[in-house]
Amino acid sequence: MKPMTAKARTPVAERGLRVLAILLVLFSAYAGFAATSSTSSRNGKSSFAHGKFARDLNNYANRKNWVDVIVQYRQTPTTSHYSRMSSRGALIKSRLHGIHAAAFRIPASAIPLLESDPDVLYVTPDRPLQLSSVTYEPYNSAVLADVAAQQFAVNGTGIGIAVIDSGVSDHPDLHGSAGGSRVVYSQSFVSGDASTADAYGHGTHVAGILAGNGAASGTGSGYLTKFTGIAPNANIINLRVLDKNGAGTDSQVIAAIQQAIALKNQYNIRVINLSLGRPVYESYTLDPLCQAVEKAWQAGIVVVVAAGNSGRDNSWHTRGFATIAAPGNDPTVITVGATRTFNSLTRVDDAIASYSSKGPTLLDHIVKPDVVAPGNRVVSLLVSGSTLDKQNSALEVAPTACLGTSCQAKYFRLSGTSMATPVVSGAVALMLQEDPTLTPDTVKARILKTAWKGFGTYCSSWDIFNNLYNNQYDLFTYGAGYLDIDAALANNDVANGLTLSPTAFYNASTHNVSIQNTGTSNVATSVIWGNSVVWGTSVVWGPSVLSANSVIWGDSVIWGDSVVWGDSTDQGYSVIWGDSVVWGGGNATSAYSDGQDGEN
Repeated sequence: MKPMTAKARTPVAERGLRVLAILLVLFSAYAGFAATSSTSSRNGKSSFAHGKFARDLNNYANRKNWVDVIVQYRQTPTTSHYSRMSSRGALIKSRLHGIHAAAFRIPASAIPLLESDPDVLYVTPDRPLQLSSVTYEPYNSAVLADVAAQQFAVNGTGIGIAVIDSGVSDHPDLHGSAGGSRVVYSQSFVSGDASTADAYGHGTHVAGILAGNGAASGTGSGYLTKFTGIAPNANIINLRVLDKNGAGTDSQVIAAIQQAIALKNQYNIRVINLSLGRPVYESYTLDPLCQAVEKAWQAGIVVVVAAGNSGRDNSWHTRGFATIAAPGNDPTVITVGATRTFNSLTRVDDAIASYSSKGPTLLDHIVKPDVVAPGNRVVSLLVSGSTLDKQNSALEVAPTACLGTSCQAKYFRLSGTSMATPVVSGAVALMLQEDPTLTPDTVKARILKTAWKGFGTYCSSWDIFNNLYNNQYDLFTYGAGYLDIDAALANNDVANGLTLSPTAFYNASTHNVSIQNTGTSNVATSVIWGNSVVWGTSVVWGPSVLSANSVIWGDSVIWGDSVVWGDSTDQGYSVIWGDSVVWGGGNATSAYSDGQDGEN
């Protein structure tokens, strides 16, 4: 993400500036865009109607003669489909048959031909992804991982976790008791780079939070604290999709997800960790990245995804709401927001990190995140000389009691929902070790039901530039609550159906927001959150966020005493509840960067 250019935030209860004129311009532009034919010319630039084409495809086609796209078909593409694309001048990048798709490099002039192809369902750019990430704050105790380890004696043994990230480099903390590496499989999906090592430094840090055993910070190391991950004996499947700069594409991530599914039985892959994401450009029912994570879930793999780090972003006057990144916007997966622990071992004083992205999701209004976990200034494994290390050497965590060369740092602190996500993934591994028969839906439901729901009403935080941010707590900020590993392991409830995250609906007459079950393009039924004794909505989401059918906070409508999201003339209202603005992530303002040292 780009470095933040922040200004001091005003209180949450205040509404954004009303800019009706700008909305009218945006709506007019949108209506004109939708009314174009399959192709037209605007100042010599291509313009594609959005029937089968993602709206942002124009941006890519207008910048270059060749465009990288993902084409979703109505069935698995065959030889004839590839031949047809070849006759149009397209080059095959990768076969993404798990979602009935393929990635191509195609001349921009040939894209209009796809509109009349009856087998083509939807075409998107092969979009770039970003990482969701950077003084040390403890995280194990906040989620009761230490208590769980004592009571249940689980450490992730036998569970495979696919880390789809920037690679995983060798580190003593990822070795087993016999000395061999617990990174049992590695493959690169980075175009032109077969190395599976972590040149960026992010994936190894994530792997350490998941499964580091603290070997490099043990007795005699000079470290006063032993840095261990949540599931310190789990195996890591290293699927590298991000290059030395932390950049990747949809097709690379989709290909890695497909490979994780293919390797599931061989390495007992029960969890996929995705500490990355990109803006939302269309409904999750069309987004190829979302379709891929759904396939993994259906294959019996729990997919845990970072919410994103745009919670400070007010470029659309939404106060950071509706900034959840894809594929965290998919109702199937577990989407994770970040907390900060204030250097204490107890969770009662913890607070939401202001950079943690908030729901509801853009376009679909899915209630996200699902749960939150510590993600601020988390210490984990260092890849010495990696891009992040070179750019942020001050974040190295060196031994405090050492002599000579033994003082070399082995750990590194980073912040973001990227760091919170493996905390939850590690918890999932512990649950599956304790009971290997659990389905992804039961795992998700137990985590949501048992999450701690004792947050206050408001909190404030300061970034490293001393800018103030005020946050209000609600289910679009912390979801079902704070991860509680001990309670999740102790729970014995079973979900008979899907645990799709619910959908928020705005009632213009009552000015209330209600939550209802989410439908899906693939399956028509889901767990009934509202009518089940076990998964009753008030149990899952907590009594502080629900009253009858209306989502509230305390004795007032969410976000202060104003009409929810202001009114229809507010830009923020239109972005979240309207249909005139469809772009994800706002504009040039980016709330957080990988190298930023969390917040105070």
